[in-house]
Amino acid sequence: MQAIDSVHINFNPEQLFILNICLAFLMFGVALDLRFDNFQALARSPKAPLVGLSSQLVLLPLLTLALIFFFRPAPSIALGMVLVAACPGGNVSNFAVHLANANAALSVLMTSISTLAAIVITPVYFTYLAPLVPGVETLQHPIYVDPLDMVSTIVQLILIPLFIGMFLNYRFPAFSAHLKRPVRILSLAIFLGFIVAAVYGNFDNIVKYLHVVFLLVLVHNASALLTGYWWAKSNGLSRQDARAISIETGIQNSGLGLILIFNFFNGLGGMAMIAAWWGVWHLVSAFSLALLWRERSVLSVE
Repeated sequence: MQAIDSVHINFNPEQLFILNICLAFLMFGVALDLRFDNFQALARSPKAPLVGLSSQLVLLPLLTLALIFFFRPAPSIALGMVLVAACPGGNVSNFAVHLANANAALSVLMTSISTLAAIVITPVYFTYLAPLVPGVETLQHPIYVDPLDMVSTIVQLILIPLFIGMFLNYRFPAFSAHLKRPVRILSLAIFLGFIVAAVYGNFDNIVKYLHVVFLLVLVHNASALLTGYWWAKSNGLSRQDARAISIETGIQNSGLGLILIFNFFNGLGGMAMIAAWWGVWHLVSAFSLALLWRERSVLSVE
């Protein structure tokens, strides 16, 4: 298993630059659905958002460390788990929550806050949690990343596109409404195209090592979903709130994690495999769960 620590996923600098642009474009598309008054909801009714954010920003990293110490994966795989846990919520969570007949407004609020907070939280979490990974000192690639360098990258990839999109939505709502659908389709199409190209260029490594990360991602993701739901219910929140928090905790922006891995870790194999497979698996798990909850909601109404 340790051989995966020496694997590097092939991705040249020109591809990486375009991939960064794609993620920024995706964030711009997400921002077209956000309004500044989304954040005022936190002051009006803080309990559900605070419970949800504590699940995602506190319990998920602690859960991740517990799973690492229990399973003892290769150091590069463990670092990938830490980075995914340090990333903000994935934007597809909003659609999954809506599909589940859960609290979509809470989902949008959590995604918005965790995405903005990622400017600080992602580099700080990774900087302090990565040295706790067993065996990390054996990696040939240095794991230290200057938090300010990562902050700079995240500001370019997330903060600037978010504020541009939110400003357009606030100042020119009719224009932004026309942009939403084509921007979302175009950005996703380009992003998926690069993923397909990356898979094609690294097919042998993926076939060889997918079995190593498959179970870990399944357990990690399922534990995140269960933790989010349990934490919400134990704090007295409604079923709709608990479902939203569950999905928000289980869907992480692994695309951002993957780009950070290419930017700062030269495509380190175990990290890249975890982030890439999480990006696939969390869609399967979250939408399957959303459809199950939606069906139960329909049956309960009937």
